[in-house]
Amino acid sequence: MTSAAYTPLPGRRNALVIDSHVDGDRAVLAPRGELVRGCADILAETLAALPDGVRRVELDMAGVVFMDTAGLQFLETLADHGHRHGMPVATRNWDGQPRRIMELAGIDPADPLHTAPAVDPHASASSAVALERAEQLRLLQEEVEQLRQAISSRPVIDQARGILMATQSCNSEEAWTILREASQLSNTKLRTVAAAVTASTCSDGAPPPEEVRTALRTAIAHRAR
Repeated sequence: MTSAAYTPLPGRRNALVIDSHVDGDRAVLAPRGELVRGCADILAETLAALPDGVRRVELDMAGVVFMDTAGLQFLETLADHGHRHGMPVATRNWDGQPRRIMELAGIDPADPLHTAPAVDPHASASSAVALERAEQLRLLQEEVEQLRQAISSRPVIDQARGILMATQSCNSEEAWTILREASQLSNTKLRTVAAAVTASTCSDGAPPPEEVRTALRTAIAHRAR
């Protein structure tokens, strides 16, 4: 049995699906894709469709490639199912970026259902513990956003590195150093510098802004020393 996302998120290539099989009274679920907004609903739908004879649920998370704070709601949904039906539920094989996010949130990947914070957007943050948890989640959201920006910026940065390698007769690492130094010198985001370099090579492309051109010239001169 396989569940599918209600509506794939625009621009995403890894919408969550959950494969499942039942072995006696044990159900093994294998989510694949991303734990983002709507993932808890997909899990709830999958759990509701399990046969009546299921007495234990295990999730193999090896196929999950990305997770943001919605993953906490995913865990809450799983834990709530166990409580309501009086059955053990467990997860295993957290790896990569999802494991990193859990660690940042103070969750033990080996036992996340007992260490994950409750997700309640209407809860009061009056206690010191609640305030600390809110700060942890804020930092977690910032980390996720940085990861998203890094992923979306990669193609244009790679293009700019290729252009510099061709025009400056340098290797990939030297091209990366030039872009990074130009970004720092001009106080401009690395992706913006890379986009300016790429656009300047097009027949109708505008040259980089003056501050970026100056920073690039300086970074290239530093390499030549």
